[in-house]
Amino acid sequence: MNIQNMFADRIGGNEFGIKNDVYKFALIKKWKSEAKNRFTDDFKLIDLGVGEPDAPADKSIAEVLAKEAKKPENRFYADNGIDEFQNAAIRYMDKVFGVKNLTSNNVLHGIGSKQILAILPTCFINPGDYVIQTIPSYAVLASNAKYLGGKVYNLPINKANDFYPDFSSVPKNVCERAKLLYINYPNNPTGQVATKEFFESTVAFAKKNNIIVVHDAAYAALTYDGAEPLSFLSVKGAVDVGVEIHSLSKSFNMTGWRLGFIVGNEKVISAYGAVKDNTDSGQFRAIQKAGSYALENTWITEHNVKKYSRRLDLLVNALRNIGFDCEKPKGTFYCYVGIPRGTKNGVIFSNSSEVAEYILLNANISVVPWDDSGNYLRFSVTFSACGESDEINIINEIEKRLKSLNFIFDN
Repeated sequence: MNIQNMFADRIGGNEFGIKNDVYKFALIKKWKSEAKNRFTDDFKLIDLGVGEPDAPADKSIAEVLAKEAKKPENRFYADNGIDEFQNAAIRYMDKVFGVKNLTSNNVLHGIGSKQILAILPTCFINPGDYVIQTIPSYAVLASNAKYLGGKVYNLPINKANDFYPDFSSVPKNVCERAKLLYINYPNNPTGQVATKEFFESTVAFAKKNNIIVVHDAAYAALTYDGAEPLSFLSVKGAVDVGVEIHSLSKSFNMTGWRLGFIVGNEKVISAYGAVKDNTDSGQFRAIQKAGSYALENTWITEHNVKKYSRRLDLLVNALRNIGFDCEKPKGTFYCYVGIPRGTKNGVIFSNSSEVAEYILLNANISVVPWDDSGNYLRFSVTFSACGESDEINIINEIEKRLKSLNFIFDN
């Protein structure tokens, strides 16, 4: 059998595995391997590239899982979810975001937000249809739209537009053929948070062009310094045009548990449920019950917010001391900064990937490069630390190592 000629065009056809672009996280893994061979054990890697919480789920959540996992009635398929989790999600939307009047027709669980994003294009995208996405972006929805023969229009967000998309720049022919608009606030990787005015403009754009809004709210509860958690669905008319996706990974440290929910327009939820029913058999009931407990105990998120805010204060101060033009983000656990021009010893950088590689191979610090809309680096404060004093020590070490690289900046 000539399997090489059987691969679907959507994943590269007969060039699959031969002529694929190297994913940047695969590059980072390669650089880490090189750095491991270069440095001694007493000069350990500081990983600021990890996009997931450094701490496990609170032990009280784990205790609920352990208890529920032992119950024989929880062994059955969950299909499109259990009422207990759906109702907890409805109460959570009211308590945290002030979104009221939701019913069971407005919400369904998913095996993590990634799975929800992957399913949605199957509900709406035919060959030739457009998905509009902001970039830089979490590309799962767009990737799956391409698998279905859809097209993707990239809408840049950068410092010049305060990391908000300019909807007026979308060509008329794209608007006419677009079915889905993907947005993500608080935004990964920029850390920008949404405003009520921005969400109102999003609703207006969606209504004018008959486009469904998909708001990825994975970081919605992680906000700082007076920025209150804000749901897209809290804006008038939003439920008429779209849905919002929430994850328990970031706010409740349940990354590997794979649990989230989609909430909003009934017709979109119904379509998602129909496709999901032919895709999976639902998340383990015991995990959903543990998730229900988490959603009722938002103090867990509040603890995380205090920790990330404290770490961001330290990191921003350190990056400024090095020379980066840096502001504390209002949301997420990422710090997004423009790259240095080069170093005092004559190295010149042309993109963020070159900077990230240089930092890792010369300072043993891992960061994530973003060249989608300008040249930026993403620093995450989800590094492993044992208490506040250890956090200070780690940030001091980061500053020391980066200063030794003698960066030069255009600013």
